[in-house]
Formats: sequence, C-alpha cells, structure tokens
Amino acid sequence: PHWIIRRTPEMIAQLKKNDGFLADPKSEASKQPAYAKTDSRALKDEWFVARGVCTHLGCSPTYRKEIAAADLGSEWPGGFFCPCHQSKFDLAGRVWKGMPAPANLEIPAYRFVTETSILIGEDSKGA
Repeated sequence: PHWIIRRTPEMIAQLKKNDGFLADPKSEASKQPAYAKTDSRALKDEWFVARGVCTHLGCSPTYRKEIAAADLGSEWPGGFFCPCHQSKFDLAGRVWKGMPAPANLEIPAYRFVTETSILIGEDSKGA
C-alpha cells in the first residue's frame, strides 16, 4: 500500500521544527530517491507520497494528523503511528528517536503525470 497525503502550509512549516525528535532528520540512512532527501521528502512539499509499511516489522501505520493527541503525547506534531509496536513518524515519514522502527518510511520513485495525477513506481528518469 502507498499513501498520498496533501499537506497544509502549517503541516509543511512544522516539518522543520521536528528535527530534535527524529532519529534520521536528514534521511541519510533511509530509502528514498535522491529528490526526496529534503525536509518534506517530496517532489512538491504539498504532496507526501510514501510506502504505507512500517520499517520495523511491516505493519501498516495509521495516519494521525491531530496535534497533541492524548494517546501520543503533548509534543505530537501529527504524523503516522504504528499500532503494532508504537513507532512514531512525522508528516514526512521520518521516524522518532528511540522507536522500534530502524528507518524512516520508504519513499517510492514517483512522478507527477499532471497536476492532479501521480504515477508511483516510476520517476522522471523512468526508474
């Protein structure tokens, strides 16, 4: 499964504030195309495309966009939560420090075919 999430300007602004909570904020040890090695991990900041599989044991995290969710803590900025072993990821799929997940969520190759259509599995170089 893959996720395509449309992020608001507020969500995008929050991404730069998350580094202190993250194990790999610059995605140095994570699987993604070179163009996704940014704070937003996306071709276009507004659109987040990721593989919907936890990097720990393959469970499917849930999209939890609410801020400071009671069950996730007052510092929760919104993101993805894996119910199997409680790994947390921000809205760019970057894993929090101290989580069972060893890496950020995987970003697949993808490209925009039109302004409203995304092709997953292929980027502009035909990968």
